Amino acid sequence: MHRLRQFAAVADELSITRAAASLHLTQQAVSSTIKTLERDLKVRLFERSGRKMTLTPAGTRLFEGTQSLLDASRSLARATQESAAEGGDHLAVGYTPDVSSNELFDLTAPLRRRWPLATITVRHLLAEEIAAALKAGTIDVAYRRDPTTPTAMTTKIVSYTPLRVVVAASHRHARRPVLSLGDLTEDTLIVSGAPGSSAYTDFLVSVCRGAGFEPRLTTTRMRGVLPTSTVIGAKGFAFVTEEPGPHHRGQVVVVPIKDGPLAPMQAIWLQHTASRLVRELVSPSSGSNPIPDEHRELSGLITEHASNGHSTPRPSRPNHLRRRRAG
Repeated sequence: MHRLRQFAAVADELSITRAAASLHLTQQAVSSTIKTLERDLKVRLFERSGRKMTLTPAGTRLFEGTQSLLDASRSLARATQESAAEGGDHLAVGYTPDVSSNELFDLTAPLRRRWPLATITVRHLLAEEIAAALKAGTIDVAYRRDPTTPTAMTTKIVSYTPLRVVVAASHRHARRPVLSLGDLTEDTLIVSGAPGSSAYTDFLVSVCRGAGFEPRLTTTRMRGVLPTSTVIGAKGFAFVTEEPGPHHRGQVVVVPIKDGPLAPMQAIWLQHTASRLVRELVSPSSGSNPIPDEHRELSGLITEHASNGHSTPRPSRPNHLRRRRAG
């Protein structure tokens, strides 16, 4: 592993001198390591032109794989140390604001039943903070709505949850027992991320388009808060997965959607780092709303999808994520 660490430092700096300094090693030691790697792998990892270094295609491929291996090595070391210090299994779970506390509690229920002595710590994170938290080891796994797969990560769709609508208590829809998507055509959709930069916002827009209308959008200025709070004092609506009824001391109301779409829940973790608790957490038997039969074909495309730099496939129309009519 020490050879890979030295290679990664050189690939990052594109300089043996700077890499050696960052590793507190001599230039000769680092240069010797790179030559040994190239000899063992029977490929050139760097092109050298005077003092300039660039990665070869083989070097680029090794660098991409090395990052995830080093992250996994650090994660394993931390988990081992924590287990020895705490005398038991520990799992740190991150989740984004669009994941409700009820969902999180239900998703961890099978794990808590099987491992009653395990300690579970949950951490609230913004979507863009997850990758760094996983690499730093502050969380072992995270739940989010974004269906894409970042570099060096593994993802899996673990459940689907019905989307609902939240409006301010003064909104004309607040007293409705149930809404249809068509009832929302004249209202503004409040989202947490801009279209094109947030895959979940793109999904919510596709839900509206599938119902036959192009939503007017506004992006909330409050980030990291519960989605139900974004409509306080506002005239628009937001999609949420919270339970129906009043929230925030009666300032907002969550209303069900008739035959509403289902929002996918994604688990994400570092490649090569799935501990037994993470494996248990993302197993098919876990989750508050297992993948319905009508989504099995879709889930085969998007579950356990290791990163390849591309977005995870998702349905083009929200009708693919509609709940089947009862009866």
